[in-house]
Amino acid sequence: MIASFGRRIVEVPCTVEIEQTPETLHAHVTLDAAFEIEPGDEVQVHDAPTSVPYGERLVVRRTATVTRAGILERLWTKFTGHFELTELYEVSFSERRRL
Repeated sequence: MIASFGRRIVEVPCTVEIEQTPETLHAHVTLDAAFEIEPGDEVQVHDAPTSVPYGERLVVRRTATVTRAGILERLWTKFTGHFELTELYEVSFSERRRL
């Protein structure tokens, strides 16, 4: 399907894994797609669980909608991403001396 400004919308199956155990706390989505997600792309997973009880792991199959960015949006995302990354450089972890 084609969307505005050269964006394409693709429905793909995916696997959602959520784990909350003493060893790990994570949530991962793996797309079963023949392409890589690139800057500017948007992914929306439908009916995905948002939590799992402590001590458990959940793996479910769902469908995701991937909105592929057009060339201008992709370039803009890459360009602005460099400036957002530099905000991290302004954080200082130096010690404060007490007088």
